[in-house]
Amino acid sequence: MMIGKGGFVKQQIAQRLRRFVPVASALALCCVASAQAVETQDPFEGFNRAMFSVNEGIDTVVKPVAKGYDEAAPLPVKAAVGNFFGNLYDAWTAVNDLLQGKPSDAASDAGRFLVNTVVGIGGVFDVASEMGMTKHSEDFGQTLGTWGVGEGPYFYWPIIGPRTTRDTFGWAVDSWADPVWDLNDVPVRNTLVGVRFIDMRASLLPADRVVEEAAFDKYSYIRNAYLQYRRSQIRDGAPLPADDADSAE
Repeated sequence: MMIGKGGFVKQQIAQRLRRFVPVASALALCCVASAQAVETQDPFEGFNRAMFSVNEGIDTVVKPVAKGYDEAAPLPVKAAVGNFFGNLYDAWTAVNDLLQGKPSDAASDAGRFLVNTVVGIGGVFDVASEMGMTKHSEDFGQTLGTWGVGEGPYFYWPIIGPRTTRDTFGWAVDSWADPVWDLNDVPVRNTLVGVRFIDMRASLLPADRVVEEAAFDKYSYIRNAYLQYRRSQIRDGAPLPADDADSAE
C-alpha cells in the first residue's frame, strides 16, 4: 500500500475525521485545566534544561546525517521530498482551517491537496503554488489557541523539541492524524518517518549558525524565540494589542 496514492490518503483522512471530535474535545479540556493551573513561563526549567542537554546529545548523531543529506541530495530531490510531506500536511491544515473558522483558507488548502495529489504525482510537484493557490500552515495547537485555550507551562522534550503544554497536546493530535504513522507496511512507514525527520533537520541547518552566533544562553534563546513565534502564528502574524504586548514583556 503506497502512501502517495490519492485514494489511500483520502481514506486515511476520512477515517480520522470520523474520530476527530471526541478526541479533540477531551484534549481541549485537558489543556484548559493545565492552563488555568499554571501561567505560561518556564516553571520546570531544571527539567527542561536537562532534556535540552539530552536533545543536544542526540543531535550530535542526527546533525551530521542531516548535513550529509543536505550536501549529497540534489536540490530537485530535496524539493520533491519537502513537497511530498508538505502536501500530506495540507490536508490536515485544511481541517484546522475549518476548526478555526477560516473556510476560505480551508478551501485553498483542500484544493492544494487535491491538485498536488492528482496532478503533482502524489505531491512530489507543487503544481498548486504555480496555479496561485495560497499555502497555509495550521496545526491543532494553533486551533486550541484560537479557541482560547491558554499556553500552559513550557516544556522542552527530546526529539520533538520545545512545546507549551497546549502545543504538546496539539502535537499528540497532529501525530494521531498523520497518515504516515498509520501505514501497515512497517519498513515503508519507518523509512518515510526517517526521511521526513532528516529532511526537517536539514532545513534547520541555516538557523543553527544564527542561534550559535546570537545566543549567550542557547536554551533561553530557543525558548523565547519559540514562544514568540507560536504566539505570532496563532494571531496569523497580527501584532499584539498594546495591553497584551506590555504583559508579554
